[in-house]
Amino acid sequence: MSISKPLPHDAAKLHVTGQARYVDDVPMPATTLHLAFGVSTIACGKITAIDLAKVKSAKGVKAVLVADDLPFANDVSPSVHDEPMLSDGSIHYLGQPVFLVIADTHLNARHAARLGDITYAEDTPILTIEDALAADARFEDGPRIYTKGDVDSALSSAPNRLQGRLEMGGQEHFYLEGQAALALPQEGGDMVVQSSTQHPTEIQHKVAEALGVAMHCVRVEIRRMGGGFGGKESQGNALAVSCAVAAALTGSPCKMRYDRDDDMMITGKRHDFRIEYDVGYDNDGRLAGVDFTHYTRCGWAQDLSLPVADRAMLHADNAYLLPTTRITSHRLKTNMQSATAFRGFGGPQGMLGIERVMDHIAHALGKDAADVRRINYYAAAEETTDASGGSFSGQVKPGRGTRFASAHSPDTKADNTTPYDMPVTDFILHEITEKLLGDADYAARKKAVADWNATHATLKKGIAFSPVKFGISFTLTHLNQAGALVHVYADGSIHLNHGGTEMGQGLFQKVAQVAAARFGVGIDAVKITATDTGKVPNTSATAASSGTDLNGMAVQNACDIIRNRIAECLAELHQVKPDAITFQGDQVSVGTRTLTFAEAAKTAYENRVSLSATGFYKTPDVAWDRIAGKGRPFFYFAYGAAISEVVIDTNTGENRILRVDVLHDAGASLNPALDIGQIEGGFVQGAGWLTTEELVWDDKGNLRTHAPSTYKIPACSDRPDIFNVALWDGENRAETVYRSKAVGEPPFMLGISAHAALADAVAACGATYPDLQAPATAEEVLRAVKRARA
Repeated sequence: MSISKPLPHDAAKLHVTGQARYVDDVPMPATTLHLAFGVSTIACGKITAIDLAKVKSAKGVKAVLVADDLPFANDVSPSVHDEPMLSDGSIHYLGQPVFLVIADTHLNARHAARLGDITYAEDTPILTIEDALAADARFEDGPRIYTKGDVDSALSSAPNRLQGRLEMGGQEHFYLEGQAALALPQEGGDMVVQSSTQHPTEIQHKVAEALGVAMHCVRVEIRRMGGGFGGKESQGNALAVSCAVAAALTGSPCKMRYDRDDDMMITGKRHDFRIEYDVGYDNDGRLAGVDFTHYTRCGWAQDLSLPVADRAMLHADNAYLLPTTRITSHRLKTNMQSATAFRGFGGPQGMLGIERVMDHIAHALGKDAADVRRINYYAAAEETTDASGGSFSGQVKPGRGTRFASAHSPDTKADNTTPYDMPVTDFILHEITEKLLGDADYAARKKAVADWNATHATLKKGIAFSPVKFGISFTLTHLNQAGALVHVYADGSIHLNHGGTEMGQGLFQKVAQVAAARFGVGIDAVKITATDTGKVPNTSATAASSGTDLNGMAVQNACDIIRNRIAECLAELHQVKPDAITFQGDQVSVGTRTLTFAEAAKTAYENRVSLSATGFYKTPDVAWDRIAGKGRPFFYFAYGAAISEVVIDTNTGENRILRVDVLHDAGASLNPALDIGQIEGGFVQGAGWLTTEELVWDDKGNLRTHAPSTYKIPACSDRPDIFNVALWDGENRAETVYRSKAVGEPPFMLGISAHAALADAVAACGATYPDLQAPATAEEVLRAVKRARA
């Protein structure tokens, strides 16, 4: 059985030998033209004059397009048609595309794009949260507010109360493969587009709109991306549309890719947030009420900012039962790149807020922050009834038990609901926490850190624990669907297509394992080809950690249809019942007779049985009213926990992560090797967001950190020297594919433990609360050290 085997990535050999083909590697005709954008040099204003004579006469230039030259819609927005591909005369951020160069080579196009002579009437840009609030620059009429209980009364009557503010920066996706697309014109005005995208159907839709044709005239294909992280969910629209429009106008294949500087200047980032909190709690650290206010800079266009900000609100509780709470979210419009999807999609920002609250309370009470966290956990999973009426009792495998009796459990189980009224019925963090703290020897190491700090003046250590409870599903309910197309050939080989995209996460291998398991064959019998809108239509983005959940179930459905047809055929031929036929070990058992799977497929074909099927899946039991802030937006929760140990230099702020221990819940893992890889990568990327990765705009709206020389992503040397990662031994209680759990986004938030550990180290420098902000760069750590010593 191929399920649960630690098989390597399906393209691992191609990756390491350089044979894996990406969009920029596709062989193109000699007549291919290359594109580049000419971009604005101011952040806010109007174009008063534009002279493109030098651009048009530059070497190799074939044509130059402005907004008025586009044949149909000038829009590349994924949401509300507020994002013109080329400026309509207004400038909204520094780096906004103004004109499009079509040239004979990539370099000639880039060189020519810098020759535009544009005159502006410059306005003062809105860049800060304060600027946006003063101008009432928003994407909704007012703030979105979710409430649970009477938070004002809870705060005023609580034995203790504190307030604080946390600033957290954005994050550049920094996928290794930059944005890229190509378009090949076909007969009759049709267009084939290859795009490095997580959302082929959206590319299809936007290209069709730009060409003024129906979607069936456009076919989008993508075999793989060299990383996505949400940055290729909507940001690839501009390149694909540009290539398609240019190809339609010139009749030649057209190709476009951003160089790294262009990519960072033009595309959106993770949303940066400010979170203000007002908290009431008792002397044990148990929460009575929390009042959160989120401020997020969304950039110049709406993009996906509303659902990102929504998800931040939905994860403002993380793992903790908030008896009363108010979450207020301001979605602010600023003259910067349009912030977009990024791994966790607002969830990390919301979680960081409540984790800061836990650390602040622990500091105020002089308690271990791990104890404060545990005392506020949701009640543990036990035999209960879910929202659909089904009864569950076994949340983990035999030997674990179904209920962790802990003194840290909430006093009452009457209220075990989130701030958005969703019951939490699968909470397993009590067990995960106890095991991780024990296996990682947390108590002894906590004491050792304290002993070290008592005897070392310059180098201070810190250790911290943080948990993750992350909801799995698209909050836009209709996106929770997927399709698949499966063919079985007469020789027993299997051809597979689905709507998910491969960006290095191993989705294709996991789904191939599902197909192999359904037919009882080896993984080598299954071939997955490029994601193609001409084979599987109306796909959802490969996002929200849903790739395997949705597409794996769709493939399972298609495979079962074909398998049942084969079984019915063989049952009739051999006079046995269909349910007596089994598929296992490349064999098909039919009563007392055994056939190879290839023989069974050939027999079915010769008896005129269809060996092709489409599969479909829609996530059950999800319903969400984002305006009311009520419902069940998630099918289930994924859980995990991490302990980080760090050291800081109090003279310079320099710091290192010394050791990390992770225990993460992937359900019944489809592929432990791939899942552990995702957990390791997710942690490092999350820690990078909160430590080294700093985006800096100047007062003119110019992004100053737009290259690897000025923007610091984690390198191999930044990973912890000791990095222990284990999978929790349990199954998903929700009916997912083979009871597995999503593992794309949840591990990212494990990196919060690194930030908490740095704050713990800084706290050893003095009695004052250090108020460490994010990212905790060396400069910020040094500032926090000075605050602690004040």
